[in-house]
Amino acid sequence: MNILFGTILICTAAVWLWSTLPNAEWRRASYAAAIQTLKFTLPRVLVALLGAGFFADLLPADLVRSYLGQDAGLSALALAMLLGPLTPGGAFVSFAIGAAALKAGAGVLPVLVYVTAWSLFSLTKLLSYELSFMGRQATMMRLAVSLPIPLLLAALAGQVI
Repeated sequence: MNILFGTILICTAAVWLWSTLPNAEWRRASYAAAIQTLKFTLPRVLVALLGAGFFADLLPADLVRSYLGQDAGLSALALAMLLGPLTPGGAFVSFAIGAAALKAGAGVLPVLVYVTAWSLFSLTKLLSYELSFMGRQATMMRLAVSLPIPLLLAALAGQVI
């Protein structure tokens, strides 16, 4: 219910913002851009969701439970933190892998650490964008400051769950 309510709220806000654009030409251009983005994104989302469903069936559940299960402890969090940055691709890939791992028996906290580590330290983004735009010193400083975040988030979530 909360997801439905949030989706309706976001769609309503988007339509309201679109209707407040100053002229019809801007509205037509924004509509065309939205359709183009939808055509680009929708097939990727469908493939990622289907792939996640099939990938979950391919994962050996006993291995996933032993290495990333709720009872695996800190080693599961460390492994998830190492695997996150190594995952190539965008959010469609990493979130699909996280969902597949949950379905195969991984614990919530290791998957949370995995997705957080991917979003903060993805080598794909780090090597192709961040180092070239921000430079080595700024990148290393951001990495040093961000390093404890996945584990802190797991500690916080562990108190709530």
